[in-house]
Order: sequence, then structure tokens, then C-alpha cells
Amino acid sequence: MSGSNSAPLSGTLVVTLEQAVAAPFCSSRLADAGARVIKVERKGAGDFARAYDTAANGESAYFTWLNRGKESVALDIKAEEDRAILLRMLENADVFIQNLLPGALAKLGLDSATLRERFPRLVTCDITGYGEDGPMRNAKAYDLLVQCESGLASVTGTPDAPGRVGVSVCDIATGMTAHAAICEALIGRARTGKGSGVSVAMFDVMADWMAVPLLYHDYLGKPTPRVGLNHAVICPYGAYACRDGQLVVIAVQHQGEWMRFCENILGDPALATDPRFHDNSARLGNKPELETLIRAVFASHDRAEMLKLLDAAGIAFAAVNDVAALSGHPQLDRSTIATPSGEIDVPAPPIRRSTGETTLGPCPALDADGEAIRAEFAARSQDRIRP
Repeated sequence: MSGSNSAPLSGTLVVTLEQAVAAPFCSSRLADAGARVIKVERKGAGDFARAYDTAANGESAYFTWLNRGKESVALDIKAEEDRAILLRMLENADVFIQNLLPGALAKLGLDSATLRERFPRLVTCDITGYGEDGPMRNAKAYDLLVQCESGLASVTGTPDAPGRVGVSVCDIATGMTAHAAICEALIGRARTGKGSGVSVAMFDVMADWMAVPLLYHDYLGKPTPRVGLNHAVICPYGAYACRDGQLVVIAVQHQGEWMRFCENILGDPALATDPRFHDNSARLGNKPELETLIRAVFASHDRAEMLKLLDAAGIAFAAVNDVAALSGHPQLDRSTIATPSGEIDVPAPPIRRSTGETTLGPCPALDADGEAIRAEFAARSQDRIRP
């Protein structure tokens, strides 16, 4: 959280009833931009992501990554006194984010429509798995489940079997979408003076991301094949093993690259105009023959040597790294977060601002700010805030 008044969301108060990944991702990025984020957690256990693991110096890797720069207060929102504190916070808030089950807050008069009627400048964001209507509105929506239900797993993996994207891509994508929607709503409020509600469903986000495979199916009747570390419709675009067993991915996307690849990597400029390989369609039609040529060349070089050759030839490439290689990657920037168990290093925020470096606030212990928040937002009048 940036302490500078120049931070884009400095002076913005965000109140969250959140857990797991999607909503905390969204609110953590608001905190990175200078917003004050108050995280309302369950008394006793708090956000269940706190107990996912103990990988980060005894703290949950998920929780510390996604809850930096926030304040924590533990409330039982079913209890009148605690609900009054929450409403007092919302009376002063700019944004309210929640990702509880659909309908869970309506019984308490805390649903977004009711809150916006009561606090007209409030921007509300509801994050769900499958939306607030439809046959799956009450279905559990954990990340892998949505990867499968949305069809993402069917286009991920190898020809032998579908696969899971190795990070919580549905949660992260949903948090990113919610973040953008909230920022849009705040811009709208600055123009009209009135808050608005946005809702984001994990399934809808991934259906949007699946637009190209869906269009291929709907309009061409073609499935999108699972191709592992290869591209389904561009060739050569995929992974090749070097002499030392290390993998390199190359991407040849236009004729200029293809000509350079033939001359400088394959060592045979004539291949560029060979009828079997002269354009992408021809290369796809004769892919097994081309793959044999490429594999033989890569197998004659260690990866470090091949990377230098590709770079000199102006061919797009990537080393297929593991997480250990990422940890030592020369391009990786890190930021430090304080946690209840000590400092940890995380990837630096990907948004770089001309106003200066973003300082990440600490990750709070459960109810770390409870006493101060309760005092700050103590009810002035029970009659004023009682539902």
C-alpha cells in the first residue's frame, strides 16, 4: 500500500467481506494503488485461506500474497453490535466487495442493492462462481472446478489428457476483472456523484477467455486440440529438446522470421521456399517432416548455445524454466511484505507508475486492527444505523 497522497486511490476506503483468492486479489490491487482496505473476517478462523498452507515463513503463501496492505477486523455480522460496526464502516466507504454465497447477505439487509439505496455513493462489487441467477447459482466454484466446467481444461494439457493450468487462473482472472470494473465504477461516480453495482462471476470471466475456442466450435465445427507446449495453428511454434535435455520454445510467425530461421538455425536457406514449407499452411500440412529437421538441429546444441543462436537470428524464443529458474531469473523484481511471522519476498507489483515505486503494506494477523477499527467506527446512534 502506498502511503503517498499521489497514489491513484489515496483517500479511497474499501470494505471487504472476502475469502479465498478472487476477491482478495481484487482488493489487494486496490490497496497497492493506495486505497485503505479493511478486511472483515470471521471471528475465530478468519479467511479460510489463512490455513491453506504454511509455506511463507509459517504463513499461508496464498494469504500473504493476496492480503498485503490491508487492515483486519474480526466481526460476527449476524450479531447486531458487530453488524452496526460494519454498517458504520460502509456509511463512510467508497467501495464494498463481497464474495459470499449468492443471497447470503440479503437476510441481514447487507445485499448490494439495499446498501446502495442506503448509501447512494457506495460502489458495490459482488463476486460469485456462476452468477446470481441460473441453474448453477449455488454450485461450489473452486478454481479447478471452473477450469473444467468452462471448458478451459479441455484445451489445456497434452493430446493424451486434459490438464489444469498450474495456478489459480480462474480466481486471478476474476479478481482482475473485478478490479477493472470497480475502477470504472469509481470513474463513473466521479462524473455522476452516484455509486453503482458491479457483479463478476468466475464462469462468465472464463467463458469470455474461451471465446476463440468457442468461435471455432460454433462457426467451424472444429475442436481446439490439446497440444501441450505447441501451437495448434502456427508452425513452427513449440518446444524442442536441446542436447542437454533442456527445452526451448520457438515462435516463427511471419515469412521474415521463417527465412532467418532456415538460414541461421536450420542452416539451409532453400527450405524457406521449399513447397513443403514455404508458408504456414504448408508447414502445418507437412509438420512431421519439419519437426524432424528442427529436432535434429536442436539436439546438436546445448540450450545456452541455442538461445544465443536464436537471439542473434532475431527468432522469438523462451527457455522452458521451472520455478527454481524463475526464483533466480534476472528479469524478476521483488518486493518485501511484513507478515506476523517475519518478512517475505514476493514478485513486485506489475504496474509501474511514473509517480514512484509502490510500497507494499504488511499482511495483517487476524483482527490485528480490530480494536482501532471498532473505536474509529463506533456507532454514533443505534437508531441511525440499525437495519
